Amino acid sequence: MNWFGATDYWLSRLVFQRGLAAVYLAAFVGAALQFRALIGERGMLPVPRFLARVPWRRAPTLFRLHYSDRFFAGCAWAGAVLAAALLAGADGLLPLWGAMLLWLAPWVLYLSIVNVGQLWYGFGWESLLLEVGFLAVFLGNDEVAPPVLVLFLLRWLLFRVEFGAGLIKLRGDACWRNLTCLYFHHETQPMPGPLSWFFHRLPRPLHRVEAAANHVTQLAVPFLLFTPQPVATAAATLMIVTQLWLILSGNFAWLNWLTVVIAVAALDLSPLHARRDLPAAPLWYEIVVLAVTVLVAVLSRRPTRNLLSRRQSMNRSYDSLHLVNTYGAFGTVGRVRQEIVIEGTADTTPRPESDWLAYEFKGKPGDPRRLPRQFAPYHLRLDWMMWFAALSPAYARPWFDGLVERLLEGDRDTLRLLRHCPFPDAPPAHIRARVYRYRYTTWSELRATGAWWERTYVRELLAPTRLR
Repeated sequence: MNWFGATDYWLSRLVFQRGLAAVYLAAFVGAALQFRALIGERGMLPVPRFLARVPWRRAPTLFRLHYSDRFFAGCAWAGAVLAAALLAGADGLLPLWGAMLLWLAPWVLYLSIVNVGQLWYGFGWESLLLEVGFLAVFLGNDEVAPPVLVLFLLRWLLFRVEFGAGLIKLRGDACWRNLTCLYFHHETQPMPGPLSWFFHRLPRPLHRVEAAANHVTQLAVPFLLFTPQPVATAAATLMIVTQLWLILSGNFAWLNWLTVVIAVAALDLSPLHARRDLPAAPLWYEIVVLAVTVLVAVLSRRPTRNLLSRRQSMNRSYDSLHLVNTYGAFGTVGRVRQEIVIEGTADTTPRPESDWLAYEFKGKPGDPRRLPRQFAPYHLRLDWMMWFAALSPAYARPWFDGLVERLLEGDRDTLRLLRHCPFPDAPPAHIRARVYRYRYTTWSELRATGAWWERTYVRELLAPTRLR
């Protein structure tokens, strides 16, 4: 390995690039399939209305030039095609500058989507994908060895992801300090997976071991990323194992998958392949990589100060291009799970004996007898926001009324976001929303009833409502 190119990391780069392309593909396909009801021209939070009130410098996007649902769909599907091409290795067929442009294109497209996505795109993994995607532009192809500086920047990013998540836990909820958060987490997390019930039913001493291991992996191991090999590889491997454990226990869109991809870039996979002699990097490429390194170093000041602050922010971007961000997850853990159940009736005048039928969502808990499904890395945005709405109805005020209105209209784009609509022929006359407390059943309750959840009525969130 010379001062610029790390020849031994060409396989790590290859696996990283293909993994990142797969995450891009999931992100673009999700955007294309879900945007119309969320941010389309007739969506709950329309893009044109957003662009009219937000200045360019706060939200740079291609949609400043033109917006229509057809143009947005074209951008999203174009991003999916580019991601598929990168997944197939198209960057290896181009000269170095062409490969860089090919990696730049999905980053520009996804940045344009995120910057008009509003609340629906306010998740930390959106910024993480953009930050990783930006660095990937400068990682090169088979014409050059992977630049040492870019590999270092990827480790710096992985450090911030893990260490930031560890600090926010330690500074946040007391249950992380006394190792009891996992008594509740698997039950109250936003999107349980098919194995979450079983994780919740693990013995409590094992939950304490999980919490302690999490602190070690996120607060101590990240520093080992900057040590010589094979220690750095061991540290990255431990992080990958931890992320795979999290993938099994819940649905966190592509957060865990992308973290695995970043960690791959820190692995020394040279024992798995024959040595390759790659050409020396051209001078212009070295200058570009040096400039990007300086830029990231300068932009890292505020995220670094945030890490050291007692008032640490979680999942925050400091620039509108999302180049260097701060990350974190589950600074607090809920002890009780509440869910909003939306129901409709065909009765023109609701009565106590009216037949109320529930809308079922794809991912979030609804029918107590339905085992949660695995969706990650695909991101069910409406399901996630319904979890936030149950925590704080005020958080859902900008869009919840729009959701109800579209259900009353029988809007096809909105109904496509759901698993089941109980009114296939005509929309209901009235809709209501009720809050229930959900808890996992015990082993004996599961055997007796076949239900994974037990739910108890809490209160009415929205009284029976009809279209005006």
